[in-house]
Amino acid sequence: MADEENKTETQAAGAEAAEQLFKIQRIYLKDVSYESPQTPQVFATNTNWQPQVSLHLNTESTKLENDLFESVLTVTATVKLGEETAYLTEVKQAGLFLIKGFEEERLGPMLGSFCPNLLFPFAREAIGSLVQKGGFPQLLLDPVNFDALYAQHVEQNRQNAPAPETEQ
Repeated sequence: MADEENKTETQAAGAEAAEQLFKIQRIYLKDVSYESPQTPQVFATNTNWQPQVSLHLNTESTKLENDLFESVLTVTATVKLGEETAYLTEVKQAGLFLIKGFEEERLGPMLGSFCPNLLFPFAREAIGSLVQKGGFPQLLLDPVNFDALYAQHVEQNRQNAPAPETEQ
């Protein structure tokens, strides 16, 4: 009897998993920008390379048709030597993802954390390549904890949401 109950639970879990589908359809570079406003002077005047790196991340997602979503990760790196900008680069790395059969509460974390985790290595490589082609030392971006960033975003939205009105 217990075996039959376990078998039924296993079949139900298997059916739920079979209805859920996540597939990468395409990963692509949507937009890219590289600026080095101080060249060539930056190469001649700065022999001691001690840059300050500022990194800004943003994610956006759009529901398209037939359970297809576009997720866009924007990575902006600004590198300064003192007050002068050595270079600024921005990459919009995007992906098309087929996401089917997931509850609404799981869709947010998938689009806000899981998809950016998949896109980040591509964006990191694009930025590294641009920087080297610009004649600067390699820029290695550290891994990013998108799970923590998404949780922080959800918490900020919760705190900024207006309190529900109560009838008196």
